[in-house]
Amino acid sequence: MTDERRSAIALIAGSAGMIITMIFHPGGKIAPEQLEHVIRVSIGVHSLALASIPVLFLGAWGMTRRLDGGDRLAWAALVLFGMASIAVMNAGTLNGLVAPMLMRGIVAATPETHDVWHMLMRYNFQINQAFARLYAVGASLALVLWSVAILRYRAMGRGVGIYGIVLGLATAVAICSGLLTPDRHGFAVLIFGQAIWFLLVASRMWRIAPTSPA
Repeated sequence: MTDERRSAIALIAGSAGMIITMIFHPGGKIAPEQLEHVIRVSIGVHSLALASIPVLFLGAWGMTRRLDGGDRLAWAALVLFGMASIAVMNAGTLNGLVAPMLMRGIVAATPETHDVWHMLMRYNFQINQAFARLYAVGASLALVLWSVAILRYRAMGRGVGIYGIVLGLATAVAICSGLLTPDRHGFAVLIFGQAIWFLLVASRMWRIAPTSPA
């Protein structure tokens, strides 16, 4: 199997993991009797996301190697995406592994400690949102740079390049302006849009003529 096809599989697997995470991501008000079920689901989907991110990065590495034209555009995109991936792993850890413990603390809190647990939960949420914003902007700009490289070197289709530039710029501007917030619904829009781009790239990578024997 060629490196291009291995990279395509990684892009597909990583994107699928992120899509599944957002589909089953719990949200809304939680009744006390639902708490443990919601916690189990939250830990499960965020663990899937944390496992999917490095897989997606491996696919992005292979894609970057294919797009390298000597001007370092694609590699600059990979650096941005790597930093963004670290940020979103922090966000996933806070939301999927730290928040459940805080939720249990709120339910079990006494009247004297109730406000403290709520304060910790709000602080955890704000840190989570900050890391999610870093990912949203960093990954969006990475898509722009990769897409510019696609158009510049006429690789993987003009439509993919145009879609990546429009999507990346639109989501970066929307996040920075506050039109799109990295909550459950806003982040789902971002992830689905990026997943479509990665899957389109994966389909092109799969069809690329072998450059070296497996």
